[in-house]
Amino acid sequence: MSLSLAVRRVITAVAVSAAGLTGLGLAASPATAACSDVQVVFARGTTEAPGLGVLGRPLVRAVQQQLPGLTVDSYAVDYAANVSQTSAGPGATDMSNHIEEVAAACPDTEFIIGGYSQGASVTDIAIGIRTTLGRGETIPTELAPRIKAVTVFGNPLRLSRQTINSASQLYGQKALDTCATGDPVCGNGANALAHLSYAFDGSVTRAAQFAANLVKTT
Repeated sequence: MSLSLAVRRVITAVAVSAAGLTGLGLAASPATAACSDVQVVFARGTTEAPGLGVLGRPLVRAVQQQLPGLTVDSYAVDYAANVSQTSAGPGATDMSNHIEEVAAACPDTEFIIGGYSQGASVTDIAIGIRTTLGRGETIPTELAPRIKAVTVFGNPLRLSRQTINSASQLYGQKALDTCATGDPVCGNGANALAHLSYAFDGSVTRAAQFAANLVKTT
C-alpha cells in the first residue's frame, strides 16, 4: 500500500478543514492520574492540532454515555500527525508504550483504542499489522485481552484491500474499521468530503456503541 501525492493532498486539505470547523486545540486526560475502568486511547488525523482530534473527543463522550456505571477517561496519542505520513510509526510506539504503562499501573483498566486517517495507521501498526507507513512498537500480545475494542475511521490500510478485520487474527473480531463511500483515503474514491463525514454521519455513535457493547460482554 502506498499513498499517492494526490491522496496525501486530500488528507491534508480535509484534516485542515476539519480542524478549522471544530476549533480543535484539545488536551488529553492525564494518563494515570487515577485508574479508570476504561480508557479510550485515540490517535488524531493528519495535521490536526495535538489532542484527541475531531473524532476522538466525541467518541470519548459517546463511550462515557454508553457506559454510565463505569469510569471512562482518555489518552491522546502523542505524535506529529505530519503530512508526509512518516509519523505513524512513532505514533504507534507512543500508543503501545502508553498502554503498557497504564496496564502495569492499573491492572483492572481495560482499553478502547483507535484513530482517524493517519491515526488509523498508528493503530494498525500498534496492533501488529504491517503497513508501508513505517514501523513502531506493538502492544504486547499478553495485553490483547484488555484491548476490548478497536475503532478506526478512514483507514489507509484499505487501499491495500485489507481491513483490521481481515489483517489481524488477534484483533479482527473486535474491530470496527469504518470507511465512507467515496473516501479517497480508505476507499480509493474521489469524494474528498467523504473523509470529513465521520463526524456527522453517525459513525462515531456507532463506534461508541460497538465498543461499549464489547466492554460489557467480554
